[in-house]
Order: sequence, then structure tokens, then C-alpha cells
Amino acid sequence: MRISELSQRSGVSMASIKYYTREGLLPAGERTGYNQTDYSEQHLARLRLLRALIEAGGLTIAHARTVLTAIDDDSLPVYDTLGIAQGAIAGADSPASPESRARLLELAAARGWRVHPNNPGVDLAAGILDRYSELGRDDLADALPGYLDAAEAIAAADLGVTPLAGDRATAAETAVVGTVLGDTLVAGLRRMAQQHLASTALDPNGDACP
Repeated sequence: MRISELSQRSGVSMASIKYYTREGLLPAGERTGYNQTDYSEQHLARLRLLRALIEAGGLTIAHARTVLTAIDDDSLPVYDTLGIAQGAIAGADSPASPESRARLLELAAARGWRVHPNNPGVDLAAGILDRYSELGRDDLADALPGYLDAAEAIAAADLGVTPLAGDRATAAETAVVGTVLGDTLVAGLRRMAQQHLASTALDPNGDACP
């Protein structure tokens, strides 16, 4: 297909397609003549993945490149690809306090979680505990057990569609897409559930929202 068709089918502008090619995020098309280039279904699939990572997932170009490199590296175990995807997602602005990190890791250890102290989620979550403390709202941290329950259930759902064995290419892409887009999915579902539970508490016998 020509670049115009690729742009139409992918929803990515021709200028962006050329930019992604220059940046090494998209393989070059096949030159078929003077000023003519053909693209394949593989190019279309990669552009759709790029849109998901950058537009929906919010990754920077640099982080998207890191993630795509991990997906394409056949020598890299899927487990490691999952870790790279976690690290690529926007994390904490600064390291969390040792106290909040220790509190979070102790709670995780008490549940039998096997979590490396350098997991990017540790600073991300512990940093929120620091913000609670700065606001004088340590009471909000009392909900941590419930959040840990929910996080484990969500992670189980993630891995239910992200096998760590089998076809490596499919598993690696699924791990990345599920991790990057999963955060936004959970945020959306959380807001829906909040409205449901709040409206039910305020008006147990009320009708469902239109």
C-alpha cells in the first residue's frame, strides 16, 4: 500500500509516519520506483501499536523506542519485557522517602509478594504516601490493604491475558500493551465504580444512571 493508504488506515498522518521512520520506530517501506514506497500490513500493525503506546498510553518517543526494542528482541525473556514496560510508564518525579518505601515493602512482604526493591512501582506508590503525609492526610493511607487487594486482582487479570510462555512475540507485545494501556483502563473503570458505589450509598433504591 502507498503511504496515503497507510495513513488513512492507521489514523497516523503522513508526516508522523515519515518521522517515525526517521526515528527508527517504524521500518522503512520498500522502494518500488522513483519517489514511490510500498508498505505492508506489518507496517500498519506497528503504527497501530505506536498509536496505542504514544497517544493512549502517554509514552514519550524515547520510551516508545525502548519498549519496541524490547518487543523485537527475541533473546529477551517476556518477563524482562514486562519490567521494561513498567519502567517506561511515567513514574515518580523524585525518589520516595525511605520510610514510605519501607512501609510499602513491608506490607507487600506480609502478603508474600515477591517484589524487587527497584521495581518502579515501589517509588511510585511510596511517593503517594509521602504526598498524603505532606497534606496531613495519613488517614488516607489506612486504605492501603484494600488497594493491595485490588492491585493483586488486577495483576491476576493482566497475567490472565499475558502468558509468560508460548509464542514469544505475541506474549511480549501483549505484556507491553496490557501494562501501558492497563493503567488508563483501570483509571476509567475506577471512576465508573466510584460513581456506582457513591450513588448506591446515597440512594440505595434509586434508579440506575441514564
